[in-house]
Amino acid sequence: MSRRTRITEDAPKKVGIWVRVSTEDQAQGDSPEHHERRASAYAEAKEWDVVSVYHLEGVSGKAVMQHPETKRMLADVEAGAISGLIFSKLARLARNTKELLDFADIFREHGAGLISLQEAIDTTTPAGRLFYTMIGAMAQWEREEIAERVSASVAIRAELGKKMGGQVVYGYRWHNGTMQPDPEEGPVRVLMYELFAEHKRKKTVARILTERGYRTRKGGKFSDTTVDRLLRDPTAKGKRRVNYTRSTDNGSAELKPEDDWVWHDVEPIVSEELWEECNSFLSKQRLTRKKVSRTATHLFGGIATCTCGSKMYVPSNMPKYLCKACKNKIPVEDLHAVFHEQLKTISLNPKELDEYFLAENEKLSEREKIIVALEKKQQQLEKEIDKIYDLYLNDQIPKEGFGKRIKPFEDQLAQIEEELPRAQAEYDVLKINYFSQEQVMVDAGNLYERWKLLSEEEKRNIVDAVCDRIIIGKDDIEINFYHFPTETVATGQRINRGSLQQQAESAQDR
Repeated sequence: MSRRTRITEDAPKKVGIWVRVSTEDQAQGDSPEHHERRASAYAEAKEWDVVSVYHLEGVSGKAVMQHPETKRMLADVEAGAISGLIFSKLARLARNTKELLDFADIFREHGAGLISLQEAIDTTTPAGRLFYTMIGAMAQWEREEIAERVSASVAIRAELGKKMGGQVVYGYRWHNGTMQPDPEEGPVRVLMYELFAEHKRKKTVARILTERGYRTRKGGKFSDTTVDRLLRDPTAKGKRRVNYTRSTDNGSAELKPEDDWVWHDVEPIVSEELWEECNSFLSKQRLTRKKVSRTATHLFGGIATCTCGSKMYVPSNMPKYLCKACKNKIPVEDLHAVFHEQLKTISLNPKELDEYFLAENEKLSEREKIIVALEKKQQQLEKEIDKIYDLYLNDQIPKEGFGKRIKPFEDQLAQIEEELPRAQAEYDVLKINYFSQEQVMVDAGNLYERWKLLSEEEKRNIVDAVCDRIIIGKDDIEINFYHFPTETVATGQRINRGSLQQQAESAQDR
């Protein structure tokens, strides 16, 4: 099983519907009821259960993350109450790019799908999950580009000794453009070093500070982690360090290379001897602490299967996928290289593709004609109803005859308003299947070339999206890909173990 919950096509789904139509859209006749009916019809066509509808009528899409309905929806996703969210288009979910990426991350983390009808994206399908992964990789690239530009400006500000954003370290303040010891916090920071030099325990220092009534800048009690951070900060000895950390993807900070650090002299509050004494002891404590080893994760863990039916994993003392039941094994590097080569097979020949897409285009075209006809009829009926109202308001139709004349038009309009979302839902199903499969064909062609540039997490996401399982025998390997554009039926790509070494070496030379 992958590190994230794998979504299967035949799993029963409980989904939610997201309805956000701004006031401006409603003024232009964009009805929230129509969006809800269209999404409900799509869920019905997919045989999904709609368990909740999230209403954000009249809400701007610039910032929706803090809206009560958004919080309710995310709570349902995290609790597993819904495994998918249907909405008419991405702009209806949110117009803020950052929030769209945040939504995508949250849904991906909890194994839930996003279904955008307009853009033909359905991440509950293998094709959609591959698209999801590609979008995530592109978003990561964009974030890195932005981070590089920000880093360049940060380095310049650091060299000039200007404020770098955020609060100044505890014990200091900005005054007249320079960093100076804070008259209230400075003595507490000095006491912290003196107490640690005496007791050699961070928790003891935190407890004593708390007992004496001292609090952090936010009013909280001092903790051992806060004490550790402040003791290690070199500002106290008169050396302000800037441009030395950067943010990671998970929101934490990591140190930059020391060559990037910028130093500025400030007024010290403790002697260099006291600072060095405390930090020397802290370093010794850290060296003697036992390091916790990371759990090993491998690209095909939970997917690699022995012909005997047992899962194959990589033991900590062996760089091979091993079946504990029958001792069948294969080197990790060989399996990785062969899988890379087999990525070429996730495609159909040009003739098959042309025939498939031509047939699908014809289906889409027929459904589109039906929708256009219904919309045209809807507009005609609305005009007829408006004419009757105008005649009535101008006293050209008596009150007794008004209802009789307008009712047939209103009945027809009601039927079309009921039928139109169903027709659109049928079109949406076909379109999403068509475009997501087409996207996979394009992306699959790029996968082989881009594979070595992807991170391990991105590779694993792609493996989950395109590969059902890998069956490893004594003499051959069968790689079962989700083969597009067929109905996600796994088709085996069988490789003879005898030629495995040659294929692996060929792949590694490329």
